[in-house]
Amino acid sequence: MHDPEAVVGALVAAFDDDPLTSWLFPGAEDRRAALPHVFAAAVAASIEAGELAVAGDGSAVAVWLPQAAHDPGFGDDGELPAVFQPHLERLEIFSRLVLARHPRGRSHLYLPFLGVRPQRRGAGLGSALLADRLARADAEGVPAYLEASSPRNRPLYERHGFRELGEPIVLPDGPPIWPMWRDPKTNYEES
Repeated sequence: MHDPEAVVGALVAAFDDDPLTSWLFPGAEDRRAALPHVFAAAVAASIEAGELAVAGDGSAVAVWLPQAAHDPGFGDDGELPAVFQPHLERLEIFSRLVLARHPRGRSHLYLPFLGVRPQRRGAGLGSALLADRLARADAEGVPAYLEASSPRNRPLYERHGFRELGEPIVLPDGPPIWPMWRDPKTNYEES
């Protein structure tokens, strides 16, 4: 069993310098106060679904969420934490644009967060987490979806079979976000 607090801590460290989280929460102090709230609900939902993946030492985390064909449910719609209040306009813009592009009509795995602590980046931990879950998705015949929030991460996802799903999502004065889809591989396809 994974310690949710430690998992959230790893994600906060991993996303502290991410272009998207830097746009959502421009100040470093605001970002570090808000990010635990951003990740906690998704981590809890991923644990509940039996889909959370953590690298051996806790330096890398993949938050997978099964998505129904009809509705990309993202968890708790309860009261927003006070630390979100100064950033509501950006959060609402982001949510509206991302939800509008999230695929419907086919059940799939959603990867809202894949994070590796900065000191462990480049060691293959994120790739190993992807490979493990995607191999099972292939065996189950399940496609996967994500939004790449950094140009640095797109090649990693492409190496694992994800392809861009239309044009990037463009945030006002913000970074582009690349929706990416991966159909399950069959036994006849090459890696």
